[in-house]
Amino acid sequence: MILAPTWAVAVHGGAKNIAEDEEEANRSGCLQALAAGRAVLERGGQAVDAVEAAVRVLEDDPTFNAGYGSVRNDTGEVEMDAALMDGSTLDLGAVGAIKGVRHPITVARLMLREPPVLLVAEGAYRFAVEHGAKSCDPAALIRALAPGGQNGSRAAAGHDTVGCVALDTSGNVAAGTSTGGIEGCPPGRVGDSPLPGCGFYADNDVGGVVFSGDGEQIARATLAAEVVRTLNTAPPKAAIDRALHRLARVGGEAGGIVLDPQGRFAQAHNSSHFAVAWMTKGMREPRVSVRASEAV
Repeated sequence: MILAPTWAVAVHGGAKNIAEDEEEANRSGCLQALAAGRAVLERGGQAVDAVEAAVRVLEDDPTFNAGYGSVRNDTGEVEMDAALMDGSTLDLGAVGAIKGVRHPITVARLMLREPPVLLVAEGAYRFAVEHGAKSCDPAALIRALAPGGQNGSRAAAGHDTVGCVALDTSGNVAAGTSTGGIEGCPPGRVGDSPLPGCGFYADNDVGGVVFSGDGEQIARATLAAEVVRTLNTAPPKAAIDRALHRLARVGGEAGGIVLDPQGRFAQAHNSSHFAVAWMTKGMREPRVSVRASEAV
């Protein structure tokens, strides 16, 4: 195991169009999620706990298309995807098209040490109930989508995902994702978010990465796998840039965040905006950005 004398955490609220009057909500939401993950790491907690804590905050914030802020499919229902991966063991848990749970990321966490790596729809919900995950009225997850109302422009884009990557002081890396899918998509649609090597991956040997954007295109290009391969011989920024270059082959928009075992962070996106916050132990204050000009 590579020992890290530091900790690091980064979150994103989606690669998407962010209207000017929605920028502050995106910045604030990402910073609050970052603070939750940071609190775990500062007290010597595990990376998987930090990722779950951060993503739960994003799922509780209707600014983001995950959990409470999820969009609706073409039958008016909310179906959500989420995943969590432990880079120390390569264990992962993921759920697809799950309904009626408050925190899909926690269901993924409960699956982390279980034999299945992905459960979908009714099977995922059954697992959640049997393992004590908090359920809720599916209607309570649907955000207001009135034209011109809160989150109206983001809902129109409807393809963003939230995510987090973390490195703890034991050198363990974790990555997690959560999404409410695409507005008006067919029931049962599952994008890249719960698919390892597509929307996320974590491996202590190379680092962790999570993506957001056009899920089908991200899956076709296996963007997370591209980042992991590149991290073997290149720094995080080169790895994330190379993945977005690969996406050009199939088209589509995406944004990604990546951490390596030394706590080096990078991000990149080809969407108009990408809500991101990040911090390492050596930084005096967290950083947050929504535009490429603000990013590192």
